[in-house]
Amino acid sequence: MFTFPEAATLPPRRVGQESLLLGRYASRLPNAFVLDADFEEGFYRRANLPEQLRRLFAGVNPRRIDEDLLEVLCHTASRLVRTSALMDDSVQLFLRALNNSGVLGGQPGNTPDAEFHLRRPDERRSERGHGRLPGSEVLFALKRLWANDWLFDALVARLDTAGSIALEARPALIFAGPPGTPDPELAEALGAFEAWQSPLGLVGLA
Repeated sequence: MFTFPEAATLPPRRVGQESLLLGRYASRLPNAFVLDADFEEGFYRRANLPEQLRRLFAGVNPRRIDEDLLEVLCHTASRLVRTSALMDDSVQLFLRALNNSGVLGGQPGNTPDAEFHLRRPDERRSERGHGRLPGSEVLFALKRLWANDWLFDALVARLDTAGSIALEARPALIFAGPPGTPDPELAEALGAFEAWQSPLGLVGLA
């Protein structure tokens, strides 16, 4: 888990190409941090998800898809990812990073819930919510984001492009506040194709 300036020094495979772009403008960002791909990979491995998912989809023929069956399998796979437990050490590591980032602001206890959103680099679809420290609501949103990779449309897209249900672990970007909206003037000023701005700051570049 890294700040955006730290992420800007790392390979795109770990943190995403967009993280490198955002890292150049860290002073414009709201409180935020980057969850590198290794964290998701560790979750899958330690929960034995690759083997469980292989068994679940063993009967799927990419050349002749039974969509009704696939929808049922996708629902099962998404629920499996969403309900599989992160190991305690991973949870504590994540919650410490969340606390240090300031994404949820203040201190644990009777503080107002803070808005947050998280998404994949180079994608605009996000999971959003409100929460307070220690940050279990953000963990639940992260699990939803991971589970989205097993929804029907996402899986069919992988079958169409790669001929396989397999996927690689990917990073996630976690921001304070709501998702942004396109800001063409800011994009032009930054020399970017697109820039997304929220009330709290810059939250997307392409």
